[in-house]
Amino acid sequence: MQINNDYYNGLKGPGELSPAEKAAENSKAQLEQEDFFALLSQQLAYQDPFKPADNSQMISQMTSFTTADGISKMSEQLAGLSEVMTSSQALQASSLVGQKVLVPSEVAYWDSQEPVEGVAVTGEGATNVLVRIENEKGELIRTIPLEGKQRGNVKFTWDGMNESGEAAPTGKYTIKVSGLVNDQREDLSALAFAKVDSVTLGSANSPSLVNLTGLGGLPLNQILEIASRKAA
Repeated sequence: MQINNDYYNGLKGPGELSPAEKAAENSKAQLEQEDFFALLSQQLAYQDPFKPADNSQMISQMTSFTTADGISKMSEQLAGLSEVMTSSQALQASSLVGQKVLVPSEVAYWDSQEPVEGVAVTGEGATNVLVRIENEKGELIRTIPLEGKQRGNVKFTWDGMNESGEAAPTGKYTIKVSGLVNDQREDLSALAFAKVDSVTLGSANSPSLVNLTGLGGLPLNQILEIASRKAA
């Protein structure tokens, strides 16, 4: 049914917008608190005197709108806080450029310059621990023995040389660790250190990334340890 707006147009004063014109104007934007109370006032002013509005319903409407308005403002504040936290996280991540970090991967990158460092995770303890360095084809390049009984996270270093004492080619290498646990040889976890080249700034929907030499990007929150800076 089409509604004649002449009646509503007669309610406006000089230079004012009628309720119909206000509704058309406000349709271009979201309903704000001022608009809500304006509509509520109109509803009260033109209600049927024989069937007045239920007070509980009016209070419920006001409460619902106030809650929704509060949630909307809270969401805006949280979005601003998220941006601040993201910027702060990116600033912290930028300080990692040039440093070595421990990553949850057994793949390391040998750049033909600095030794490759890693961690053998021996848990409650293991003996006769062997660190195997393999190339991308799965060929054994070097075996590094860790003498004595080892316990916990044990750091080791590979100088980039093969079994013949020659420098291995630049590239990715896989670290595999095994040891005797209760007189039985078991595979143990291995972790590698990597050098941070740069940082990719994140957003509220994506984390900041640290870009590792030869290994690509890794979310900042997956870094396990930061190596101390070497003295110049």
